[in-house]
Amino acid sequence: MTAELVTGDDVAAAAALLEGVVRRTPLEHSRALAERVGGPVHLKCENLQHTGSFKFRGAYVRLSRLTAEERARGVVAASAGNHAQGVALAARMLGVSATVFMPESAPLPKVAATRGYGADARLAGVDLTAALAAAVAHAEQTGAVFIHPFDHPDVIAGQGTVGTEVLEQCPGVATLVVCTGGGGLVSGVAAAVRAQRPDVRVVAVQAAGAAAFPGSLAAGRPVPLPGVATMADGIAVGAPTDLTLAHVRDLVDEVRTVGEEDLSRALLFCLERAKLVVEPAGAAAVAAVLAEPGAFEPPVVAVVSGGNVDPVLMMKVVQHGMAAAGRYLRLRLAVPDRPGSLAAVLAVLADAGANVLEVEHERTATRLDLGQVEVFVVLETRGPDHARTVVAGLERAGFAVCEA
Repeated sequence: MTAELVTGDDVAAAAALLEGVVRRTPLEHSRALAERVGGPVHLKCENLQHTGSFKFRGAYVRLSRLTAEERARGVVAASAGNHAQGVALAARMLGVSATVFMPESAPLPKVAATRGYGADARLAGVDLTAALAAAVAHAEQTGAVFIHPFDHPDVIAGQGTVGTEVLEQCPGVATLVVCTGGGGLVSGVAAAVRAQRPDVRVVAVQAAGAAAFPGSLAAGRPVPLPGVATMADGIAVGAPTDLTLAHVRDLVDEVRTVGEEDLSRALLFCLERAKLVVEPAGAAAVAAVLAEPGAFEPPVVAVVSGGNVDPVLMMKVVQHGMAAAGRYLRLRLAVPDRPGSLAAVLAVLADAGANVLEVEHERTATRLDLGQVEVFVVLETRGPDHARTVVAGLERAGFAVCEA
């Protein structure tokens, strides 16, 4: 059975429904990305949407079209966080009771925010698949209407309004880059774009550790991944559905993947250069542009899909991103075992302008010659060029250096 695709008229109807309900999020030019790409690059800031992500758009459209009898039964959803918050806020605005099942690993701020919007948030299972099963079981037991995060035309049409706004804000856009998990956002955006500007190239971006679309497209049917492993919990989806697979197959030009270092580098880039707080999933489109800027014809619009990041994860990812960007340097040095050797190492590092974060002193390693000690240092540098300058300075001072 062939899935019926969402049309441009469907997205236009959703946009009319959302008028005055959602924020028309800004489109911000990124000079730093433009310099890499060789033409204009803009960021569509859905991290500034109500609930901190685009998910509110689809959730509101879906709930607003429930019958009075369905609303009386309440709704149930499953989510790692962003869909949960979108459903919770839409339900509160429309006077509907909402229960949301979330994985036990869901970031605490997302759980707290979901409850803050008035939903009954319950933790169930180790991953989103288990939470989805719990939500479906709850719907069967109670009669609540299950609100799928992406497998419904109303949800897809609502998410597609992001594309409608992009075309209005950047009429000359040539390439539109969209983060992709289950495919609801890119399906809706592609539907909106194809109806108005079929010449625009639409690129879906998945985390390499949760990239279900390439295999599913090759097989011609949804093929579940054996497992997902990515820091980008918002797009950690094990398989598309028939509906989203059909949209991506027919409407999306390319599916690309990004690694964990790409994601952490993009998150750090958004924080430092764009002054945007973005979650790893929300930075996926930016990660793709940073990883291979020559692959995207400008003007480019990258959708920054969400900003609901756990502060603990933010700290870890920023550190990882700094390491990936060459801002952290880990070195081992063999130095003479005599007074003043460590001070001499630190003096060279100070002269080179490196900030010492950690120092360890090892005397007993079997790889050391008699009369040597090993010094392990973690340094903060200004980037790869500065790191090379630091290493060169240590070697000129006579120290044997290797990266740890």
